[in-house]
Amino acid sequence: MFEPTKLSRRTALAGIGASALALSAGRSLAQTFGIATMQPGTLNHTTGSAIAKVLKEKAGLNVLVQPTAGEAVLIPLVGRGEAELGIANILEVVNAVAGAGTTGKQPDLRLIGTIHGLRVAFWVRKDAPMKTIADLKGKRVPLGFSAMRTIDNLVRAILAAGGLTEKDVVPVLVPNVIRDADDFVSGASDVFFFAFGAPKVREVDATVGGIRVLEIPEAGMAAAKKIFPHGYLSPASPSPFFTGLEKPMGVYTYDNMLFTNAKVSDDVVYKIIGTLESNKAGLVEIQPALREFTAAGLYKKYDIPYHPGALKYFKEKGFEPKATT
Repeated sequence: MFEPTKLSRRTALAGIGASALALSAGRSLAQTFGIATMQPGTLNHTTGSAIAKVLKEKAGLNVLVQPTAGEAVLIPLVGRGEAELGIANILEVVNAVAGAGTTGKQPDLRLIGTIHGLRVAFWVRKDAPMKTIADLKGKRVPLGFSAMRTIDNLVRAILAAGGLTEKDVVPVLVPNVIRDADDFVSGASDVFFFAFGAPKVREVDATVGGIRVLEIPEAGMAAAKKIFPHGYLSPASPSPFFTGLEKPMGVYTYDNMLFTNAKVSDDVVYKIIGTLESNKAGLVEIQPALREFTAAGLYKKYDIPYHPGALKYFKEKGFEPKATT
C-alpha cells in the first residue's frame, strides 16, 4: 500500500487549508449585506441605492438597502452589526463614535471614507421676496428634526451665516427632512431645508411651480463654523443637479460618510472600495452626486478609526489622508 511521505502530507494539509479559506471567503461574499440609509426621496437613499446596485452587479455582493427614519436609527444598526454598511453625515458619525450624540456610543463603527460632499440649501418659492439667509428674519423656518438632530445644527449654522439665531425666526417643528419639505408644500412653513440632488427637491419644485435657493454670504461662514465646524462653502453653478440655483454661488457643504462595523471582514471592505472605484459610471448613472467620488477621496484626516480593509487599500494604492476643509 502507498505510504504518503511527510511532503505529500504537508501538501495535502495545505490544500485542505486553502480550500477551507476559499470556501469561507465564498460564503462571506455570498451572504446578504445591508446598507442602512435614510428614507426614499433623500439624497442619502439614492446614494445607497447606487452603491448597492454596483456592488451586487459588479462584485457579486448581495447588498440590500435598508431605509430608516434618519441617522439616529441607522447608525446604531451598523454599530450593532444589524446592517453591515451605513451612510451618514460626518458630524453624526463623529458624535456616535464619541458617544456625544443621540445614538449612544458606537465603538465598533469604522470608516470606509468620504463618499461625497453633502450640498444643502434653504429653498423658497420662486416668487418669494427672500433672496438671502438674512431675509428669513421673522419667517417660519423648520427646526426640531427629532430623528435627524444634526440638521438642527446645520440650520442654526446657516442662520448664523446670515446674522440670525433661532430666536429671529418662527420655528416649525419637524421630525425629518421629508416632513420639512411636505410642510413647505402645504404652506405650513416659508422655507425648506434639503440636500441638492434629492428626488424630493425635484418633486417640490414641480409641485409648487418653482423654487429658488437662498444665498449664504461667505463673510458669515466664520460665525457658522462656531456652530458647525465641519461645514464649508463649495462652488456651484446652475444645472439640473442644482435645482433652484439661479446663478453661480457658494453652497453649504459637509461630508457624507460610508462606514461599516469592525467585524466586517477586511476582504469585503477591500473589495467594496475596489469595485466602487472601477465602476464609477454605474454609480453616477443613479446618483449624480457621485461624480466627485474617488477612492483617494475616501481618505481624509478625520479622528475616527478607519476599517483595516480600507487602510490596506489606501496603503497599496499609495493614498495619503487629505485634509478636511
